[in-house]
Amino acid sequence: MEVSLLEKEISGYIGRLLRENFGRGPGNVFCTISSPFVSIYITNFLSPMENTLLSNQQSVYVQKTRDLMMGTLEEEIKSYIESNTKDKIKEFYYDWNLDEKSGMFLFIFEQDHLQDSQSYVNKQLVEQKTIELSKEIQKTPGSTYSKLLNERTLIVVRQGILISLEKEFIHLGFSETLKIAKRKLEKKVINKHLKSYETYLDAKVIDYFVDWNFDEDKSFTLFILKP
Repeated sequence: MEVSLLEKEISGYIGRLLRENFGRGPGNVFCTISSPFVSIYITNFLSPMENTLLSNQQSVYVQKTRDLMMGTLEEEIKSYIESNTKDKIKEFYYDWNLDEKSGMFLFIFEQDHLQDSQSYVNKQLVEQKTIELSKEIQKTPGSTYSKLLNERTLIVVRQGILISLEKEFIHLGFSETLKIAKRKLEKKVINKHLKSYETYLDAKVIDYFVDWNFDEDKSFTLFILKP
C-alpha cells in the first residue's frame, strides 16, 4: 500500500478508536509515516465531561483518566499499525495539549536509523537550541539529534538527560508525578524559546508535545509546524 493511503487508513482507524472509547472523536487526525517513526497529530479532541473538569481547574484528573485509557489502547493501536506496515514497533509515546484540545501519538519501529537521517536547513541550530534548553532545566544531554518528517512535523530526541534526583524519584516509584512536573516545566521553557525555533525552521510552531522513556533516559519532543 502506498504511504499516503496507509497514512489515511491509520488516521481513520485512530479517529474511530478514540470515538468508541472516549464517547467523542477528534476533529482531525493527521498521520505521518517516516521510518522509523509513525507520528499522529490529533486536533479538537475533548469530551463534554473533560471540558467540565477543565473548567473547574481539574486538568490533572483529565490527564490521569487519559493515561489509564491509553494504557488499555496502546497494544490495540500497535497491533493495527504493525499489521498494516509489516514492521515491529519497539516504543510508544504520547502527550496532550488540553488547552488546545490536541494530542500526539508517536510510534518508533525497531529499525531505528534516526541518527543517520538526512539534514535540513538549520538542523544544527535547532539541536543546539535544544541543548541550551536542556541545560536550563536540568543538564546537557548525552546526545541530541532531530528529524524533519515533513514540512509540518519535527522530532527532536535527547538521551542522557536525567539528573540524580530525578533517578531517585523514579526508583522510589514517583515516575508519574515526575513526568507531570517535567512536562509542565519543559513546555514553559520551550515556549520561552519558541521564537528561536520558528526563526531557524522558517515556520510557525502551532503545537508541541513532550514525552519520556525513563528506563532508557530518553526524551522526545514533537513540533507541529506551519511553514
